[in-house]
Amino acid sequence: MSEMRLVVAGAAGRMGRALVQVIHETPGAALVGAIEQPDSIALGQDAGLLAGCGQTGVEISGDALSAIVGADGILDFTSPAVSAELSALAAQARIVHVIGTTGLGAEDLARIEAAARHAVIVRSGNMSLGVNLLAALVQKVARTLGPEYDVEILEMHHRMKVDAPSGTALLLGEAAAKGRSIDLDAHSVRARDGHTGARRPGDIGFATLRGGTVVGEHKVIFAGPGERVELAHAAEDRSIFARGALRAALWGKDRKPGLYSMADVLGLGD
Repeated sequence: MSEMRLVVAGAAGRMGRALVQVIHETPGAALVGAIEQPDSIALGQDAGLLAGCGQTGVEISGDALSAIVGADGILDFTSPAVSAELSALAAQARIVHVIGTTGLGAEDLARIEAAARHAVIVRSGNMSLGVNLLAALVQKVARTLGPEYDVEILEMHHRMKVDAPSGTALLLGEAAAKGRSIDLDAHSVRARDGHTGARRPGDIGFATLRGGTVVGEHKVIFAGPGERVELAHAAEDRSIFARGALRAALWGKDRKPGLYSMADVLGLGD
């Protein structure tokens, strides 16, 4: 089987460098392109040297369209606007687009869904195996314990993270809501301040912590009458997200166009 030719978007960033390293280490995958913003100081640098895995001959480019010519897929942990643009290019090229970007708005999601008519798009708030197994457990526990158990989601990330709650926290919230057969938007509580009154039955609460260099920690708490069940995940290295994204890309090769999740990639059913 031929190698899957991949492009890394945001190649000079922390996740981009992790993706370049994982591609370099993985049989069956090859780096053929690296993209950055047109004003990036990394333009023209060798993506492999920047990532610490040796010279690859792939220079970081500010021209996304040229970078994806001849590629089979894009790995993308960038920004909402960039991810939406790249999904349109993936649709034109009929290639795989793996999106790990968080903070996507309704308009961004609509553009990505439209692109999925022509491209294989795998999008997830978290690409790690452990988190997606956790989400499957959260859904099952939420369904089993019932509404008398209040659901609270606590997350912590490094000081540089720009969106809150995290995409992973929202992924876990969606899993809990699905387990309860409710709409997350209608039952989501993102902040509490002042005299809030008693907790509404059925709400799913989110608490956000930021500081230091924390890669990512998440805890889902089911607080019931006289007992509490807690499910947790701690990320210790960004390579877990990179490995998951690469697994998603390899899974998506030669599949029919559509919008998929990591649950699809990992075969995690209801």
